Amino acid sequence: MTELATLTQQVLGAFFLGGLLLGAISQRTHFCTMGAIADVVHMGSWTRARQWIFAIGLAMVGFAALSDLGLIDPSKTLYASTRLMWLSNLVGGVMFGYGMVIASGCGNKTLVRIGGGNLKSVVVMVVMGVSAFATLKGITAVLRVSTVDTVLIDLPSGASLNALGVPQLGYILGVVLLLLVLRHKDFWTFDSLLAGVGVGGLVVAMWWVSGHMGFVPEHPETLEAVYLATNSGRMEALNFVAPVAYTLDWLMFYSDASKVLSAGIAAVAGVVLGSAASALQSKSFRWEGFANPRDLGQHLIGSVLMGVGGVTAMGCTFGQGLSGISTLSLNACVAVVAIVLGAVVALRQQAARQERTACA
Repeated sequence: MTELATLTQQVLGAFFLGGLLLGAISQRTHFCTMGAIADVVHMGSWTRARQWIFAIGLAMVGFAALSDLGLIDPSKTLYASTRLMWLSNLVGGVMFGYGMVIASGCGNKTLVRIGGGNLKSVVVMVVMGVSAFATLKGITAVLRVSTVDTVLIDLPSGASLNALGVPQLGYILGVVLLLLVLRHKDFWTFDSLLAGVGVGGLVVAMWWVSGHMGFVPEHPETLEAVYLATNSGRMEALNFVAPVAYTLDWLMFYSDASKVLSAGIAAVAGVVLGSAASALQSKSFRWEGFANPRDLGQHLIGSVLMGVGGVTAMGCTFGQGLSGISTLSLNACVAVVAIVLGAVVALRQQAARQERTACA
């Protein structure tokens, strides 16, 4: 049992370190999915979008390599399923995408902003976490389970692109995405390469930590296989909606022995501290609050939409947009399209509102 406790601490430490690096990289390079979509919609700039696409491609290749080398079991990931929850992913994804725009960033970006001194993001994190927990186990969970979660398609061969039967599909899709990005000269900058390689590499590293380093074939008490330090009991990588909810739960009920530190919580703490260290080092740290009641109201609405939508869609721009899609999950594919759609609608509405205000 002592060895098991030590191994659990090592897994937690690895996820904390991964979060620390992710926070520093995101702060340094301004890596942000919402920002990437906004750049495309408002300015026609694909620089940050290519960072995200490159990270996805690298994560796909890395996940496929870990699977082929026998280091992880792809059927044991959080995203492995025989059910295509298309309506949950569609509705939840649109909600999350719309919410992250009016809340000024996705789950990861919210944590990065906190590290940079943004007090608005503290409010966003708390409200998003509470909303997410309610959708995991509370009132909105009952609504979710009785409505959108009842609409699904059973796919006995698995809700994955691998079911198409194309050999080495993960490598093919990943390499195609990498080549599509690398052919653009504007991507060949230090920040873009750091963002793409760093974020994609961290997703792969966390798959290895959770699925290989933290895998115990036979727990000494239950005699069953277990993935240490994960809330789901399955292999996990990076995600920032449910982990924020579990972070608040752990902090509020710290004295309850049943509330244990998990990999997701460790990653959340790491992102905030990594971002803070980077912001202080670059002297970009500054306190920022709400401009007016309208600003507060928009962020509150966006936070609720992200919390409810992120859980309903089974992940955020990281959970589904990087970790999930690296496994070639069909659910992740639907969720990512929905997130982008929701974000574009919100961005268009913001632009139209600003134009009307300017004309007035």
